[in-house]
Parts: sequence; structure tokens; C-alpha cells
Amino acid sequence: MKRTSFATWPCSIARTVDLLGDHWTPLLVREAFYGIRRFDAFQRELGIARNTLTDRLRHLVDAGILERRPYEAEPPRYDYVLTEKGRDLFAVLAAMSAWGDRWLAGESGVPVVFHHESCDHDTTAEVVCAQCRAPLRAGDTSMRMGPGYPERLARRPDVRRRFGTE
Repeated sequence: MKRTSFATWPCSIARTVDLLGDHWTPLLVREAFYGIRRFDAFQRELGIARNTLTDRLRHLVDAGILERRPYEAEPPRYDYVLTEKGRDLFAVLAAMSAWGDRWLAGESGVPVVFHHESCDHDTTAEVVCAQCRAPLRAGDTSMRMGPGYPERLARRPDVRRRFGTE
């Protein structure tokens, strides 16, 4: 079944889902944050089929999330290293982990604890306002059209109502 692409939708959530939308891709990025760099190590840690792993790694490289760095010439072998764009996904994965810890952790507790080395405390991710640093909560937040919102959609009455510009 062919998947609908959200890559050009006027929504950063949709575009991110398009990039990370299958269940293997965020797990590969997670493993890269754990320090996994080599194909065989990704395969061993996740139990992912080699052809699926090849496809997902290629996708992440093409998207600029991972960079392939040769470590052996014959046969050619590569490390897969997070790029700056890939490292910026840490906040996304940390937020997903915090939500999962709150709503999906079993009776024995959370499976992985985030430890903030700077202050030497265990912690969880929290989304805060970039201006005032207060927690960013749905009830205190509204959405507005940004400068990249397509003009052809911005003129529609239903879109204008959604964003409160009517």
C-alpha cells in the first residue's frame, strides 16, 4: 500500500511525521543517540530485517539526519553518525519518552531515565515557551498562520475560522 506523503503539507507536524512516520525510523535515531553507529549493531539491537534497515538508513541519510562515514574500504563499510539536523531530534524523542513514561510505563516504572549531566539530576523533558520559559500547555496556546502558510489556503473561510482570523 502506497503511503500518502505529508512532505509538502503546510504543517511542521505533518512534515515531521512524513520523515519519522514509520515505527523503525525514530528507533534508529534513538539508537544513534545511544551511540550505535554501525549497520550490524543497529540490526542486532533492534532485530530489524536487513533490507528494512538498509531502506531506513538510506532514508535518514537522504533526509540529512544521519551522515555516512566510511570506516573500511574493502568491503566498503560505513558508520552512521547524527548530523546537526539529527541531533536536533533529541528534543522530539525526549518529549515522546516523557509522554510514554507518564501514560505507558508499567508497574515496574519507566524503562529509561534521562540524566542531565550539567546539574547531575534525573529529569524528564518539558516543553517551555521560548520567550518566558513557562510550561507550554495546550490550554494556554493558540495556533496562528505563519509566514510560510500557503496564501491559497489562508483565503479559505474554514482555514480562517480555524486560526481565528475571521
